[in-house]
Amino acid sequence: MTKQDLINAAAAAAGVTKKAASDVLEAVLKSITATLRKGSTVTITGFGTFRVSKRSARTGVNPRNPSEKIKIPAMKLPAFKAGKGLKDSVR
Repeated sequence: MTKQDLINAAAAAAGVTKKAASDVLEAVLKSITATLRKGSTVTITGFGTFRVSKRSARTGVNPRNPSEKIKIPAMKLPAFKAGKGLKDSVR
């Protein structure tokens, strides 16, 4: 399912225009992104939790030259953990 498919499905289910559904989806995604950027978590009960995961710095191997070691810096990544309601509906 693409973003456009999601907008179409939401518009049909809610009985609103595709433009209104698109605006709501954009607002929700921007809100989740802004909250994660601050380092907080976003929990949608029954669906799941978005959080920021921290990956520590480590040493890796250069794929072009396997004998060369490279340093991979520490970074933050978005992570999602599915909630019970979502898990149960997929099973």
